[in-house]
Amino acid sequence: MRGGNMNNMAKQMQKMQKKMEKAQEELKDETVEGSAGGGVVTVQANGHKEVTNITIKEEAVDPDDVDMLQDLVLTAVNEALKSADELSNERMGQFTKGLNIPGF
Repeated sequence: MRGGNMNNMAKQMQKMQKKMEKAQEELKDETVEGSAGGGVVTVQANGHKEVTNITIKEEAVDPDDVDMLQDLVLTAVNEALKSADELSNERMGQFTKGLNIPGF
């Protein structure tokens, strides 16, 4: 009986691992967004924290104030990456709830 329980537990772990892998892969198709300056700079990223698009409106480009544009881009990128982390934690958290796993 004990061996049967171990086999059952191993099968359950394999199912959970497959679900985790699928959820992790699906994150690549999810899009999050960060913006700065009231939307003059917008950054899109996927759930794997890869920046996929940056949009800079013309009014954000001031040759005499490049520092401000750089700050806006930096802020928007960080906001998008934070949103990607939150999305990942939301999706992957269902698998790690109640477990003390480093990195999750």
